[in-house]
Amino acid sequence: MACSGVTTHCYHRPTRIPNNGDAGTGRFPSHSNEGETTVTRKILMLCGDYAEDYETMVPFQALLAVGHTVHAVAPDKKAGDWIQTAIHDFEGAQTYSEKPGHRFNLNFDFADVRPEAYDALLIPGGRAPEYLRLNSRVVELARHFLATDKPVAAVCHGAQLLAATGLLKGRRVSAYPACQPEVELAGAEFANIPVDQAVTDRNLVTAPAWPAHPAWISQFLKVLGTRIET
Repeated sequence: MACSGVTTHCYHRPTRIPNNGDAGTGRFPSHSNEGETTVTRKILMLCGDYAEDYETMVPFQALLAVGHTVHAVAPDKKAGDWIQTAIHDFEGAQTYSEKPGHRFNLNFDFADVRPEAYDALLIPGGRAPEYLRLNSRVVELARHFLATDKPVAAVCHGAQLLAATGLLKGRRVSAYPACQPEVELAGAEFANIPVDQAVTDRNLVTAPAWPAHPAWISQFLKVLGTRIET
């Protein structure tokens, strides 16, 4: 798609598990425009109350902006419900500060989520992952994406949910520094990188916190097969 001189190409990758709109064919559904084949990814976003505001709003809007479909869900909630977010900032104290964030509207029913219908997973950080990992259905959903090598993006405390899947062994994972013990206890290598950087390990893209959004989102788009040209 093109807008103000920017062209987005979402390239076809035949080895990924199919979207439910193209079940059994080994292909993603595609939409052609003037001879070009573009592919829209269907992404599941696991949300919860007091997820970090930026880490929820920014990737959701960025992925929509380049043409992907994002279903934002939370346990026991339906489309039209909302979660309360929190703003985590770095203001010179020994850890981050927390302030009330925006309400974030969900756009899909949690009860209707079928992981095989999605091409990728997104996990915001903040306080939500610490209790989402106690929900067996949420853990089951996250485990599906790691087990099938679908693209997964997690930022900040999102690694807490990934660790709960039991499938991080041998992976290289970034997270908020306070999550380092959990990452390592899960058998992964903790990537001690600057707060504005991200790391990609095959299908898994992780970052320490919201200052890494440009690097994190850019690397996730690359794993998704999305290329933006100017």
